[in-house]
Amino acid sequence: MFSPAADVIGSELDLRLTGSHVVHALTPGFCDAASLYVLERWRREEDAPPASDAPLVEARRLALRVGPGAAEDWERALPVGEMVSFPRDTPYAQALTAGHAQVLERVDPYTAERLTAAGDGEARRGDLLRVGSFLVVPLRLRGVPIGFMTCTRGAGRAPFRPVDVAAVEALSARACVALDNARRYERERRMAFAIRDSLPPGPAQKLEGCRIAHGCLPAGRGSVVGGDWYDVLRRPGDRVGLIVGDAMGHGPESAVAMIQLRTALRTLAGLDIPAEEGIRRLDALASETPGASFATCVYAEWDARERTCSLVGAGHPPPLLRGPDGRTSPVALTAAGLPLGLGSGSYEPTVLTVPEPALLALYSDGLVESREADIDQEIGRLARALDEAVAGADAGDPDRLPDLCERLLRLPSGAPGTDDRTLLLAELTPAAR
Repeated sequence: MFSPAADVIGSELDLRLTGSHVVHALTPGFCDAASLYVLERWRREEDAPPASDAPLVEARRLALRVGPGAAEDWERALPVGEMVSFPRDTPYAQALTAGHAQVLERVDPYTAERLTAAGDGEARRGDLLRVGSFLVVPLRLRGVPIGFMTCTRGAGRAPFRPVDVAAVEALSARACVALDNARRYERERRMAFAIRDSLPPGPAQKLEGCRIAHGCLPAGRGSVVGGDWYDVLRRPGDRVGLIVGDAMGHGPESAVAMIQLRTALRTLAGLDIPAEEGIRRLDALASETPGASFATCVYAEWDARERTCSLVGAGHPPPLLRGPDGRTSPVALTAAGLPLGLGSGSYEPTVLTVPEPALLALYSDGLVESREADIDQEIGRLARALDEAVAGADAGDPDRLPDLCERLLRLPSGAPGTDDRTLLLAELTPAAR
């Protein structure tokens, strides 16, 4: 009864595309024109139930398709995306209230008025209103109305029969599940984008005595954000704090843990406390934060005036440092430290003297994990890749650092796509004396 387009309903997690699949399944085989509306309060995920005596029902036209047997002016009179307020005495509102389909011999007066206003001359208005059968089917999900579909047949076709109504109602049940999945996915995407946009803006930054480039590639197809995070923090005395962290896992739980840890560290950065004390306090917070236990991080604090870089690790891969000799190697931390959230409270700083310009790399384990080699070999591979990338870059190019960051983030891996990849590069420039 429906076109093959019905087979793809629910295959895409996009609200408008799902609506388009539904109307394409109906038109032109089943009817001459079809439209799909969702209640605005459902689309916005408003929890308050609608008032039963509300004079209007607000719904947004999600999709419309007009077949070859229908007047083209339908599409102009009923634009996709339009929000419409339907009076309670219209068949649309009645179908929602009653919970079952409404079959009419003609377009209702409310819709007829809208179509008439859009017509060009008496002839066109007549074409728009020449309807042989009109069907309104409510969309209900777990007993709650979320919208409705309309189907129109021209005067030359047989009117809708009970078997037709039953078929569309079955299709509407499937459409409801697909629409709800799409709406949930879009909500999570909006949340993920909000989280991603809270990270440091732009691919590069310049602060006291250093230029910084950073980036993140979340694991999984279509992912926007995961548990990895990075940040650039202004410290008292023109010092600069740099961090890369990893809240274990993927998805919204790890992203929420990441936000909490990052926010806490930003608060601590405003205090004039040593780097190791900041990580110790972060460890105490993580032990009381659901989902944040076993998070790892490495923190670097650069003081261009003193020409020192203090490093503190918490169960994280060691930083890489490329010095004046043109070779990159991992920094041997005084103590690797346990992951955050275990309450160890033992974090010792490694203080490096940096008398000449150097390049510091902080990264997550997604860049050094492999099924074929151990992590030390992969850290060495990343160090060599950094040397090769720097050697092939133009030292005078202002975009050199962001380009290096992007190139390293996309290095081939022995375990592609299994974990988030995060990288922060910092060109450390000591102050003149």
